[in-house]
Amino acid sequence: MLRDHPKISQSWRDNWPNLSTYFKYPQEVRRLIYTTNTIEGFNRQLRKVTKAKSVFPTDDSLLKMLYLAMMDITKKWTGRRQDWSVIHAQLTVFFADRMPE
Repeated sequence: MLRDHPKISQSWRDNWPNLSTYFKYPQEVRRLIYTTNTIEGFNRQLRKVTKAKSVFPTDDSLLKMLYLAMMDITKKWTGRRQDWSVIHAQLTVFFADRMPE
C-alpha cells in the first residue's frame, strides 16, 4: 500500500519523530488526545452564536460575544469521563509542572 502512495509514505518517514510522540502516552491519554468530538461540538456552538450576527463593529465586540457564549456553553458541562482519575494521574506523571493540584 505504501508503494502506491510514495508522497504519503515519504511524509510519514520525514515526520516520524513528531508523529511517534503520540505513542509515548498510555492508551487512555491517547484516546483523550484523538477524540475531537467535544472540541468540534464547542466550535459548532460558537459558530451558531456568531452566525446570527455576521458583522461586528470591532474585534473587541467579537471577543466579548465569544467569551459570553463560552461562559454559557461551559455551564452545561456537567459530565465527567468515567476514567478521568486514571487519565489525570497519567497526565500528572508526564506534565507534573503544569498540572494543578
